[in-house]
Amino acid sequence: MTKIRWGIIGPGSIAKAFRGGLENARHGVLAAIATRDPNKPGLATDFPGIRVVKGYDALLADPEIDAIYIAVPHTGHAEWAIKAAEAGKHVLVEKPLALSVHEIDAVLHAHRKAGTFAGEAFMYRLHPQVGQLIELIKSGAIGEVRMIQSSFGFSMGKFQPQHRLFASNLAGGGILDVGGYPVSMARLIAGATLGRPFADPVKVAGTAKLNEQGTDDWAAAILTFENGIVAQVACAVMANLDNVLRIHGSDGRIEVPDFWFANGNRDQGLGRIDVIKDGKTETLSVNETRHVYSFEAEAASLAIKEGRSEFNAPGMSWADSLGNARVLDQWRRDAGIEFSIEKSTTRTRTLDNRALGPNSGIIPKRDIPGLAKKASAVALGFEDFKTFSSGAILLDAFWEQGGNLFDTAFIYGGGYTEQLFGEWQKSRGVREEAVLIGKGAHSPLVYPDVIAKQLSQSLDRLQTDYVDVYFMHRDNLDVPVGEFVDAMDAEVKAGRIRGPYGGSNWTKERMDEAIAYARANGKTPPQALSNNFALAEMLDPIWAGCVTASTPDFKQWLIDRQVTNFSWSSQARGFFTNLAGRDKRDNEELVRVWYNDQNFGRRDRAIELAHQLGHSPIHVALAYVLAQPFPSVPLIGPRRLVELEDSLRAFEIKLTPEQVNWLEQG
Repeated sequence: MTKIRWGIIGPGSIAKAFRGGLENARHGVLAAIATRDPNKPGLATDFPGIRVVKGYDALLADPEIDAIYIAVPHTGHAEWAIKAAEAGKHVLVEKPLALSVHEIDAVLHAHRKAGTFAGEAFMYRLHPQVGQLIELIKSGAIGEVRMIQSSFGFSMGKFQPQHRLFASNLAGGGILDVGGYPVSMARLIAGATLGRPFADPVKVAGTAKLNEQGTDDWAAAILTFENGIVAQVACAVMANLDNVLRIHGSDGRIEVPDFWFANGNRDQGLGRIDVIKDGKTETLSVNETRHVYSFEAEAASLAIKEGRSEFNAPGMSWADSLGNARVLDQWRRDAGIEFSIEKSTTRTRTLDNRALGPNSGIIPKRDIPGLAKKASAVALGFEDFKTFSSGAILLDAFWEQGGNLFDTAFIYGGGYTEQLFGEWQKSRGVREEAVLIGKGAHSPLVYPDVIAKQLSQSLDRLQTDYVDVYFMHRDNLDVPVGEFVDAMDAEVKAGRIRGPYGGSNWTKERMDEAIAYARANGKTPPQALSNNFALAEMLDPIWAGCVTASTPDFKQWLIDRQVTNFSWSSQARGFFTNLAGRDKRDNEELVRVWYNDQNFGRRDRAIELAHQLGHSPIHVALAYVLAQPFPSVPLIGPRRLVELEDSLRAFEIKLTPEQVNWLEQG
């Protein structure tokens, strides 16, 4: 029988335990270990007879290796998991799979594209004890589950700032090191009560005691699930917790000591479950004598042999790993933990530790009237990101796909979007190649005298002295249009706006009035607009003060004036991905803003054309905005790499004027 040939990156103590697991696995074998120092003391003892490869890259290039077990410190997990995917290698990554849900999503995206297996090594999930525990829950052994208490905590005795368990630059602290265990167990149990492989909490509230490194010495969180189950989870690297899982039900409780080792150690755990009812304790055991890590090693090896990309239940599936990370992310946010390794001053390279690549790729560049630089055919909006490390993943990818046009605004994220871009452009050194959109004068402060003040704050956050394109975010019809033109013209002449300016959510009549005023008074006229424009016409404003340019008369105005429109909601906010019909129970906004016969007809035609072209309707919808007979620049807002790459498939479609007309009129 051919076995999966495993290599190990990071040959420490946990890698030694995995070696023991592979020795007891039917479908996997340890073929090599990689180390930067082949002469490291103890290697021959810990891994007797195993081939030693110098350097991690050499192991990834080794044709005799099928899969990689990644056991380096947390900060190297994403890097080497992505590099392994690019080398065509399967991976099993020690928990946590990466530092955040955004990093994990990037890792899984790499393996999705490569067609390789990726798993998170919560080895307890594959031990037979877990199956027995879940069956007890499902059978109602303790009635209705109401509360869960779970902890994993130990004490290092002394604070050691450079140790991996404490150092911020190594993502230290208990939450990432051991907090994932009680969280994953709580989610597993809550899922069992709902008939699912796992459940995600509807609310997370966390806290922690931080040390001088800003990492957590001990921490606790409350998880609330949709069916009312409340879980108390705790972890520590400086406190010896009791480490007993307690599941409280309406008719009794279950206790499981040290569930992650099945009440044993890294070599063996017999499995012990205490069912306590009416003052009596019944102790159950699976009496399992095999190596604790053998179940994980076997399950991963078998999944790879069967061509699967992820574990079967109860192992950590991709969705399960992402859900676990969301909880840990929120726990960290509540505790005020951001690792130094995640900040812009440190994270100056891509997630897989490369210098940022050239600004070339599938996204073409175009000329925009009034702009000296060429700009990418789509602009990236990224206001949903809360940290530099999460946002930089998408910004890096957009840049390397050829995107150089970025959409920001004074109000987005309370100013954080501007701060994020400022940190990113500075750390990557790309300001002069980038095309930056700024916006100000949003409701309720839609007045000419706020433009200069807000722009000053924006430039400070953006870490630059100019924007390339600038929009007044709303209009105020109580203010003469000339006052707005005067204010914008002053910023153009001061060099703080170096390209076109205009209005966002302005009517064509107001734009004409502004252009006429500027020409009559020797001012710089507005040359750009940022209104909604999409294949589906916006029937009711999404937000107060919004204006669409999708009506026939507004579209003709854009054609006649050749004004560049930077269209927001260019894909109609999910209308072209919601293909189930016209169910009035759909999202309220979707029904209110987009539902009418004209838009459904356009969606039906987009579906038909997409089928003919081998694409999805959302690609056709974006290609429609790109194919207009006026300068049309859609703003896109993907949150994940898979969404970015899917959006960019629109560039594979070149709609003819006849197809554009057919999509509109039928």
